[in-house]
Amino acid sequence: MSVPSLAPGIDTIVVIPTYNERENLEDHATAVLAKNPCVAILVVDDSSPDGTGEIADDLAAANPGRVFVLHRTVKEGLGRAYIAGFRRALEFGTPLIGQMDADHSHRPEDLAKLISAAERKDVVLGSRYVPGGETHGWPWHRKFISRAGGIYAGIILGVPIRDLTSGFKVWKRETLEAIDLGSIHSDGYCFQIETTFRALRKNLAVGQEPIVFYDRVAGKSKLSRRVVIEAALAVWSMRIRQLLGRPW
Repeated sequence: MSVPSLAPGIDTIVVIPTYNERENLEDHATAVLAKNPCVAILVVDDSSPDGTGEIADDLAAANPGRVFVLHRTVKEGLGRAYIAGFRRALEFGTPLIGQMDADHSHRPEDLAKLISAAERKDVVLGSRYVPGGETHGWPWHRKFISRAGGIYAGIILGVPIRDLTSGFKVWKRETLEAIDLGSIHSDGYCFQIETTFRALRKNLAVGQEPIVFYDRVAGKSKLSRRVVIEAALAVWSMRIRQLLGRPW
């Protein structure tokens, strides 16, 4: 399959996975494009029954060279969607590849900070828990789960990252190539933890930039108890592999 042409001046492709985000995608994608003129978007839609994929196609038609769509025939989870999106994004040849949510949780204006910081780092995380970072709209138990989960994972893995579950990142293409996407099988929170941990294991420079995180504007959260439990157990598997010196 040939790779479509990018609009002139694009140096970053941002992967946005979607499943039933018709209420959010158009406004969010439009804001990302407006506030970041050097950015293109790759929507990865897992056959959303609510018509999100069709909205993504309309966005691509209205923004040639800046919006692209990858349609997947089955829903396999966030991790598989990101891996498919990263692989397609790498084909475009841009020096930077970003990732962010479709539900307005990640502000388009914060993306520019991450892109700028990626000039000095191999991957940059948008962090809610470094000075200047904030979280709005979550009830106390969601904040507790997120914050405690990050602290828990950081202690077990022995890494100084404040927001290991962050899904707002900008990668150098060489970093994504180095972490061996094909061997990643985790999902959800665990996927976010594992990809950052793999970069650290490769002795790559991981930056943290403060962001303001908002609860989704519309639609239903994909967070489940299963995803939280999976992440809690998976960090032990990562730690054991680290102690045994297993390759990634």
